[in-house]
Amino acid sequence: MYSHDTQGLGHIRRNLLISHALCGDGASPIILLLSGLREASAFAMPAGVDCLTLPSLGKDADGVYYPRSLGVPMDDLMTMRSRSISAALQSFVPDVLIVDKVPRGVYDELVPSLAWLHGNGRTRIILGLREILDAPSVVAEEWRRGDYAAAIRQYYDRIWVYGDRAVFDPVHEYAFDPDLASLVRYSGYLNPRDAGDESTPEVTGTDGTLCLVGGGRDGLPLAEAFLRGRWSGRGVLVTGPLMADDDRAALHTLATQRPGVEVREFVTDPRPLIAGASKVIAMGGYNTMCEVLAYRKPALIVPRIEPRTEQLIRATRFAQRGLVDMLHPDDLTAPALTAWIDAELRPMPAARDAIDFAGVERLPELLREAIGAPGRVVTMAPMGPEPKEPTHVAG
Repeated sequence: MYSHDTQGLGHIRRNLLISHALCGDGASPIILLLSGLREASAFAMPAGVDCLTLPSLGKDADGVYYPRSLGVPMDDLMTMRSRSISAALQSFVPDVLIVDKVPRGVYDELVPSLAWLHGNGRTRIILGLREILDAPSVVAEEWRRGDYAAAIRQYYDRIWVYGDRAVFDPVHEYAFDPDLASLVRYSGYLNPRDAGDESTPEVTGTDGTLCLVGGGRDGLPLAEAFLRGRWSGRGVLVTGPLMADDDRAALHTLATQRPGVEVREFVTDPRPLIAGASKVIAMGGYNTMCEVLAYRKPALIVPRIEPRTEQLIRATRFAQRGLVDMLHPDDLTAPALTAWIDAELRPMPAARDAIDFAGVERLPELLREAIGAPGRVVTMAPMGPEPKEPTHVAG
């Protein structure tokens, strides 16, 4: 499973959940993750799963990539990443490659590997998409500039959408051509409680208010407003590993004025905190939203709106279904958070009653369907027999 990973923790966390899902249903695939996030090694991996970490990229407020740490020119870094990917895939020779979001890889780093895998005729190649990428006009321009449709036609056997078309249908919203639309399979949203992970916590709701700011790179305004609020009770703030050191230090100082509020810098698995919280304030990333819904927590979502509006679109759609409350970041203030925390909140509905939340359960079936599909066809193929040897999945 390949993911370029530049903005936060979302891609690696979702790929790990997908790995758990594919290891369920009695299957024992061998899974190699290719991640551009150096923090990936901190996450617990299921049995049979390992991770190769690529030299990291950062992304500025305008969406421009740069070497996150390694002091080399950008061209040299991309050459190193592309060659590392090729070497890994040519050694591993996967039965299935799942590519996260970017069909050609960032700056086309995946193209040599796609061409090699396509030529060997063994590997099924799947494009995995979260349900919302960005505003339709932005996606249309990105896909035109990147020539993504041509890459999908040339290399890909399937497109998996980790969402519910009734909430947001990328085929319609992004005007997929009919041949691309025929490759699409909807998994439903990914419920982390369905992953069969023995560490999945039980819901308690006794530990006060939890504030999550994703990876933390752009989470300072929400974190500050949370700590400056005059709300009652206990709380936990998780800053994320990507927050600037000076910003994190300022938050620790601010937290000294709030007895009963704990600041944590990095947790690889926020589910125990979510399960223990009575209320959650968070940004609108895919994984966080699914976790909040899985544990039926009252949630106030303050979505990121730059450099993408993906979180704003998701938060709006979920709020329209009564699953979360939403506060636009332009309206973010400490008093606004205080009012929400101290308010009497309604019981939360079961997400399964409002959206398709069966993605984790459905992914093993989709994997078997992709493996059993003969050639590069665009029609649904019958399910193939269970492979006698463990399936090798890279992504």
